[in-house]
Amino acid sequence: MERQSVSSSNIASIGYDNATEVLEVEFLNGSVYEYRNVTPVVYEELMNAASHGSYFNREIRMSYPYEKIG
Repeated sequence: MERQSVSSSNIASIGYDNATEVLEVEFLNGSVYEYRNVTPVVYEELMNAASHGSYFNREIRMSYPYEKIG
């Protein structure tokens, strides 16, 4: 999955697959997580948020099933 770099104090890049509704987040420490069942609307809100990290922590981190993949 291709990820887009973002300006964040904790997140390095974010990717999304519309077909599978999988959100991929790479953190600055190098770890990568996949979050499942993330709707396109939530992805768009994340990418358009004033703070990617704050939105992620508030709306995604503990709200979706996830797996560490890297």
